[in-house]
Amino acid sequence: MTELLTTLTARGFVQDATPGLAERLSQRAITAYVGFDPTADSLHVGSLVPAMGLAWLQRFGHTPIALVGGGTGMVGDPSGKREERPVMSLEQIDRNAEGLARQLTRFLSFEGANAARMRNNADWLRGIQLMDFLRDTGKHFTLSYMLQKESVRSRREVGITYTEFSYMLIQAYDFWHLWRTERCELQMGGSDQWGNITAGIELIGRREGAQAHGLVFPLVTTTAGAKFGKSEAGNVWLDPARTSPYQFYQFWVNTDDRDVEHYLKLFTFLRLDQIATAMAEHATDPGRRIAQRLLAREVSATVHGVEATEQAVQASAALFGGELDPQALPEMPTKSVARVAVLERPILDALLASGLASSKADARRGIEGRGFYLNGQAIERVDATLGEDDLHGPADEPFVILRKGKKNYVRLVLSP
Repeated sequence: MTELLTTLTARGFVQDATPGLAERLSQRAITAYVGFDPTADSLHVGSLVPAMGLAWLQRFGHTPIALVGGGTGMVGDPSGKREERPVMSLEQIDRNAEGLARQLTRFLSFEGANAARMRNNADWLRGIQLMDFLRDTGKHFTLSYMLQKESVRSRREVGITYTEFSYMLIQAYDFWHLWRTERCELQMGGSDQWGNITAGIELIGRREGAQAHGLVFPLVTTTAGAKFGKSEAGNVWLDPARTSPYQFYQFWVNTDDRDVEHYLKLFTFLRLDQIATAMAEHATDPGRRIAQRLLAREVSATVHGVEATEQAVQASAALFGGELDPQALPEMPTKSVARVAVLERPILDALLASGLASSKADARRGIEGRGFYLNGQAIERVDATLGEDDLHGPADEPFVILRKGKKNYVRLVLSP
């Protein structure tokens, strides 16, 4: 059972853990949980580390609980936030929670001896009486204890409401509740959750006289200093309606060489020796991006399935190979424009309609710098026009492929 901790450490998952966790894992299987608050109707790639942590836990014979925060989402976690989250309606929280629960099933098996469990803390938090909560939970925490927590300390200058101030007690209650009802002894989460996790351990110790444990993952950053999980379009989501499988695949293909080995360890189930072999091959010709393509394929298959991943791979090969295969481009970002607005008109109009250029002046500068492409070929003249010969696809909805730089593609569909 200690193989779990060894594996998580070797793959870069462990930033901190409570004393005695290794000894506890050596005794018997453990039940552990990770909480996911429904701040949106989809997880994003920043959620992959805790999701993968639960998946590894299950692979080593332990029982994972994926906890969707339909109750805690009503309050909002102040951890890592400089200002209070906006209040959502219960209807929106419940819709978001359903979306998260569906996505988490991709990572876990709900069958077998250590079948995963899906829980929603709305089931017990929304019915708590305030006076009972203050008496049974609040009395175990002093003000000085709560003020020492980073999630509170970091907000004291800009201000923190009582609602958010109480969040750590509510999460502590979650841990205690799962200990009582599921014999859950371990909570895992991002390193910004350490204060909330240790509060839960404190509550279990005081109310039950029992020892619980915590383990936190490092927050992922990029070597280049950019925020992980962001693209030019914003967050990279797991929901294909928000971030298409093609865009998702391209996000991973564009990983910096300095980050790719780390990400292979965190976000795939490949053995460490397989990763080492891939990195050795990658080093012989980094321009082929062997490691990045392996990373993109593995993560995409986990999140979107094999079929959607193969479509994304085909689209990527067609585009970056300089060939235009309309059948291989279903996942490309698409925009529609009236035919009369761009056909037989200056190419500047098409670039503006695609969103790749912010203005005609921006389009002119880009063309002069050879930064815009039409169907894989650099646009060389500012006064070029978009003609019938440039169109691909069916007669009723023809399209052209426009590109800005090396990465940003748009399929511009000409509607009647």
